[in-house]
Amino acid sequence: MTNTLTAQSNWKKNTALFLSSQAVSLFGSMLVQYAILWHITLSTESGVMMMISIICGFLPTFLLSPFAGVWADRYNRKLLIALADAGIAAATLVLVLLFWAGYQALWLLFAISAVRAAGSGIQTPAVGALLPQIVPEEKLTTVNGTFGSMNAFMMLVAPIVSAALLSFASIEIIFLIDVVTAAAAIAILLTWVAVPDHRVEAGKEPGGYFEEMKQGLRFIQNHVFLKQYFAFFALAFLLMAPAAFLTPLQVTRTFGGDYWRLTAIEIVFSIGMMAGGALIASWGGFRNRTHTLLLACVLFGLCTVGLGVVPSFWVYLAIMGLAGVSAPLINTPAQVILQEKVDSAYMGRVFGVFSMISTSMLPIGMLIFGPAADIVPVEWLLVGSGALFSLMALWLAGSRALREAGKPLEPSGQEAAE
Repeated sequence: MTNTLTAQSNWKKNTALFLSSQAVSLFGSMLVQYAILWHITLSTESGVMMMISIICGFLPTFLLSPFAGVWADRYNRKLLIALADAGIAAATLVLVLLFWAGYQALWLLFAISAVRAAGSGIQTPAVGALLPQIVPEEKLTTVNGTFGSMNAFMMLVAPIVSAALLSFASIEIIFLIDVVTAAAAIAILLTWVAVPDHRVEAGKEPGGYFEEMKQGLRFIQNHVFLKQYFAFFALAFLLMAPAAFLTPLQVTRTFGGDYWRLTAIEIVFSIGMMAGGALIASWGGFRNRTHTLLLACVLFGLCTVGLGVVPSFWVYLAIMGLAGVSAPLINTPAQVILQEKVDSAYMGRVFGVFSMISTSMLPIGMLIFGPAADIVPVEWLLVGSGALFSLMALWLAGSRALREAGKPLEPSGQEAAE
């Protein structure tokens, strides 16, 4: 893929500004996300209300992702990201005004969660498709790894800051902080980040949104590696569900329901993700990115098995941290493979489908493993899902299409040797 800005000497500054805008936006968003979650939990103590909140937080993303993929290929991706941020900020500001006016019905929080999820559904394909426009191909692994570390840092800091703010300030103040951070992110993005236009190719496609969506699906259908790639990650996200959602329940049942234990596993996992992001950013992974995925799958699977068998909470924490390290080793090469191998004209639609898979398979996994956790010990579910996840490495090793997809487009001395 031709990258207009690759030859420019200021790509690092341009990328740093883009990542900074995303970091500022993400920080405000996560503050609100935790504030809403805790407000609903403390005010209702209802599992049904939590379920509704979770549905509102993922369903709009799932439904919008295929359309958002088309938009990311048809329109200016930078402007699309900014408009999504602006829409979320405007809705959040309206919520603040309603709360201050005395309208604090719970459905308003559900509504704002849905609006925020819709904005995220629009942003995610656009961000994934925009990065290859401003980053040299041989630097995509480093940039995606850095982006992953940044996200992990936000996951570590945001709940702490949100809890601290809620202890002396109202929830409206946190909402206002998000409005301010969104405005700052939009200003950075629109003022200083230079992105080459990609719309010439996409703009020639006739037939409207649904026809372009069909063209995107046909593009995936006609590429063997994409079909296998999406099938692989659909199963992967399904098997991740016990480790992602059931470990707090396991810790409560097995080690005790102390708040510090539940906080500790989140903090340790986030620290592990930061370390893993830094590792993949500096190392770059194996020259064949599929081999990095293979290693990470084995590591994450074994860690999941370990979480189901260790008797000591301190060893449990160590394994949780190692699982966190493995997460960016999966996410980063997965992103880079798409960014390197997918035609720019279809990049948004492909990332849209990937977003649909990631936002649907984890909840589907919980529909399977959640009820099962009330019938069998969570430890059994972790051991079983972890063992299957490790065995998925055989799929990567045995698939010629996925091995070929993991190869770099051009040999480069800057890439890590295998």
